[in-house]
Amino acid sequence: MDSTEDAVRAQGADLPVDLLRFVDGPGAVVEVFVNAPPEAVWRLVTDVDVPARFSGEFLGATWEGDTRGVGAVFHGRNRNEFLGEWTIPCFVDAWDEPRAFGWRTSDPDNPGARWRFELTANGTGTRLRFLLGVGPGPSGLTAAIAQHPDKEDRVLRRRIRDLTENMQATVDGIKRLTEEGL
Repeated sequence: MDSTEDAVRAQGADLPVDLLRFVDGPGAVVEVFVNAPPEAVWRLVTDVDVPARFSGEFLGATWEGDTRGVGAVFHGRNRNEFLGEWTIPCFVDAWDEPRAFGWRTSDPDNPGARWRFELTANGTGTRLRFLLGVGPGPSGLTAAIAQHPDKEDRVLRRRIRDLTENMQATVDGIKRLTEEGL
């Protein structure tokens, strides 16, 4: 048993515990039903500045050039109380209008994270999903884990919780904007 499991047991938690490990590529998924067709939702999902209206961390993004679609690049700006401010290149790896828009951060071949919006027609509306997978490449998260390897599970849970809250706020905001016709 590793030291993290010992610590969990010492805290009185029941085992077995599914410990999060970076190497396993943990992530999150949030979703919402939008009372509008996928084409109406797509316009907001692919506007890389829209999430900044709802996220407590994401500040906005700028496209690199006029190209849109797979292979396009944008630069996202972020701020976090623990990591400070940073700008990160994002490489579009999914552009299937009006079904999927996704990107990889830092390095397209070894991303720090993978993000994706999925839009599925559902009756008269759209099921909007926002997905995140961390790693496998380096990021601020890997730096935090390297500083506190004995707290990997805790670091991952806290970071994914914070990202999930911002993701949910984003899809809720896109829902509101779409349904209000903005």
